[in-house]
Amino acid sequence: MQSTTNHIPFERRQSTHPLSAYLLRLMLVKRSNLCLSADVSSTHTLLHLADTLGPSIVLLKTHYDIISDWDSNPRTGTGAQLAALARQHGFLIFEDRKFSDIGSTVQKQYNAGPGGIVEWAHITNAHILPGAAIIAALREAANQWREKKRCAVKTDITAGSPGPESEVPEADAPTKHDQAIGHRTSNLSRKSSIVSVTTVSQHFEDANASRLHSIDDEAFPGIEEAPLERGLLLLAQMSSIGNLLDEKYTQTCVEIARHNRDFVIGYIAQESLNVTPEDQFITMSPGCQLPPEDNEDVQGDGMGQQYNLPNKLVGTLGADVIIVGRGIIKAADPVLEAERYRLHGWEAYETRISRS
Repeated sequence: MQSTTNHIPFERRQSTHPLSAYLLRLMLVKRSNLCLSADVSSTHTLLHLADTLGPSIVLLKTHYDIISDWDSNPRTGTGAQLAALARQHGFLIFEDRKFSDIGSTVQKQYNAGPGGIVEWAHITNAHILPGAAIIAALREAANQWREKKRCAVKTDITAGSPGPESEVPEADAPTKHDQAIGHRTSNLSRKSSIVSVTTVSQHFEDANASRLHSIDDEAFPGIEEAPLERGLLLLAQMSSIGNLLDEKYTQTCVEIARHNRDFVIGYIAQESLNVTPEDQFITMSPGCQLPPEDNEDVQGDGMGQQYNLPNKLVGTLGADVIIVGRGIIKAADPVLEAERYRLHGWEAYETRISRS
């Protein structure tokens, strides 16, 4: 299949989705097209990988449901901590949920339950086995969450004297800090004989001003924060032996994606599926493996997973992002190995576009 985007540099790709456009810019800034597949079972290990390997990657692929101690707290839990690390190191979070159910069920799986995926994952994915309605359902859930986040209602509760404002001693007036944290108690220095009046006021605040950040973290330099929009990948092809995603299934994915460009940003596939000028989808390919320097003949993991080199996946087949898991995580030095994959993946991309 001859891809129409193989020889087009990322800066010239005409993506219409804010998140995919952001990802293309992020790859250029970091000179990386590497996605780390963090298939680990503890929060500590997941956060450690995100922190130490974050500088080398543009995407972190997670499976929240295999984390044995996942913390669901929306402000301080595992997802929130991942989001803070993503902001600090400059990568997007891709929850590999592989949704495949009726609309009402996937909406609950996406925005509720212990995962609360929509809160912290920029990208997720889905099978199209239930039909195109699954995309509409996930898009609706994402849009509802985005609108709620975009303009959140803030409530200030203050306490004061029933008399004119000038009669309230200056020391008793609620400070801006008191208002920001919803200060609900009257100042202990007030005389008990004064009857207090509670005033509740509401205002709207841009959600961008109140995103969860660590106290001492700084945003990754060179690019703005990721947009609030969420994006979906369709599983169009798989790398495992004997999978049932045949050519007809893949073509159906492409047709459905073209009708849902406002939410579908690309595919999980083994090759670029962009065959018309309007096709600007991002292709992410699993099964990428660099052989050990002393063994150039490795071809798979012995359990059905076939490995491909970055030169083939990116340079020949047109993948935009390589997905690597055990090849990095199980390495003697994961930090050095992540850099090795980043360099090979980016070199394959630069070689590809130089052929134009």
